[in-house]
Amino acid sequence: MAVLKADRPDECHNDLVVVGAGAAGMTAALVAALHGLKVTLLEATEQVGGTTSTSAGTLWIPGSSHGTRAGHGDSLDEARTYLDALIGPDDPQGLRTAYLSCAAEAIDYLEANSSVEFRSAGTHPDYLELPGAAMAGRAISPVEFDGRRLGNAFFRVRPPMPHFMVLGGMMVGKADISALLGRFRSTGKLLHTARLLSRYALDRLRGYRRGTRLVMGNALVARLLMSLQQAGVTVLYGMRCESLVHEAGRVSGARIRRGESGESRVIGSTAGVVLCTGGVGHSSELRRAFGTDVLQSRSLSFEGNRGEGITAALAVGAALERSTPDFLWQPVSLVPERAGRQSLYPHLFLDRAKPGLLAVDRAGRRFVNEGASYHHFVEAMRLASEKVQGPAPAYLICNVAFVKQYGLGAIHPGKTDLGTWVERGYVAVADTFEALARKLGIEAEGLESSVRQMNEAAVQGGDVVFGKGSTAVSRFNGDPDQVPNPCLAPLIEGPYVGLEIWPGESASSSGISTTADGEVLTASGLVVPGLYACGNDMASIWRGTYPGPGATLGPAMVFAYRLVRGIVAKRQR
Repeated sequence: MAVLKADRPDECHNDLVVVGAGAAGMTAALVAALHGLKVTLLEATEQVGGTTSTSAGTLWIPGSSHGTRAGHGDSLDEARTYLDALIGPDDPQGLRTAYLSCAAEAIDYLEANSSVEFRSAGTHPDYLELPGAAMAGRAISPVEFDGRRLGNAFFRVRPPMPHFMVLGGMMVGKADISALLGRFRSTGKLLHTARLLSRYALDRLRGYRRGTRLVMGNALVARLLMSLQQAGVTVLYGMRCESLVHEAGRVSGARIRRGESGESRVIGSTAGVVLCTGGVGHSSELRRAFGTDVLQSRSLSFEGNRGEGITAALAVGAALERSTPDFLWQPVSLVPERAGRQSLYPHLFLDRAKPGLLAVDRAGRRFVNEGASYHHFVEAMRLASEKVQGPAPAYLICNVAFVKQYGLGAIHPGKTDLGTWVERGYVAVADTFEALARKLGIEAEGLESSVRQMNEAAVQGGDVVFGKGSTAVSRFNGDPDQVPNPCLAPLIEGPYVGLEIWPGESASSSGISTTADGEVLTASGLVVPGLYACGNDMASIWRGTYPGPGATLGPAMVFAYRLVRGIVAKRQR
């Protein structure tokens, strides 16, 4: 393995170097600074947040103080029962036990010592109906944040996906969507809408390029950034980690470079280096090794994630821990943009579970409960793809009336004329299912049969074939005004609409093998002294499964807290 020496010892003055400024890296740097360590946080781009900034910002925290205060009655024993049923026995390093034992503690610590603030997400069901599953209490969400409090640093917060903003830059949460769509149905919703629009208008008049009312993942990132400023953490932007300094049997720093062609230099650390660069991301080498070409899946990681953390760790002897599957999934549609480019739209909860939509494969056959969680929806896509022995998309089928009411992917609700979207090649529209099938390149007979089955299920109020509307998570994301089943309505009147979707990777499940304190392990199970990993660089404790909302951000922040606590304990011995 390559050995790099700290050729500029005058820079070896940090207690800790953290690589990557997503939720995991920002949390690790913050907790270290709060414990009195001198910390430098390295970010490869000019903005913090990584993929966290484009996420919902939810954390899966069993036994949280927020859930307890809200009266949801969650218990760690129930959560343990659920995870045992989902995954099986705990891993040899006891990571799952460690997570359950300190998840609530980590959140309480952050809220007591920084500007990080959460609230209970209320009813937000676990994704599978197994023993110990909960309807509410385990998901927490960041409290919205006024970006103006960051002053000139507001521009350092990576914006959310454009598809999840309206009017060119206004963030909206789930409650905001309900208010905007129903603004003329009640005084409360009209007032909520008026407050949103007036606040956004003032922001733009004051020269902000986007709204400063931040929600979801953007609010979490902004709160962490403000906390880092308050704690005196040095953040170096535009600094990409090329490799680790590994000498005398331990990691003592990192070789970094500004941009693509800047001068390479070494930054040292007495306690070690924490890797939290976001996992596999857009690393072509790691993606090929993990078989993304077989599925033709797309990465939802932010564009600056190139897998450097995992690559650097492997170069100094770290073990790569694989799971099945290697990724955590979200279905995506490919949105045509200017100059032949495409962006990705993740189909999370806004369309798939709603009544009047079905999903089919190339044979035109349903293959899944459309209201299943995003991860489990793509798992079903993978199985359907294997049957045709090659990468294959799936298709969401509805009608123009559905799009007007609920939206479809990147098409916001309220649209009745889909001509522009047809011209861009995003959707196909036809007056008959036969014509729609021909435009999509799928089998018409299978599609017509699937529609008949779905229509019969809607009349009966229950989907006996795939159970759409029979599970808690599908009902949660359905339309409560649709009775008796919030996820079922007949699809009878055209014009009909079809949208092609593909597997997308929200995060990597496979990653660097670690102890419960984030210490990086070799293939023989030995600790690599001075090297730590958390977030998506660390192998997921879920081992390719997905328990519920916030299952990536929860471990990212909790293990960041835990590994720093371990570092501090070592220094005090």
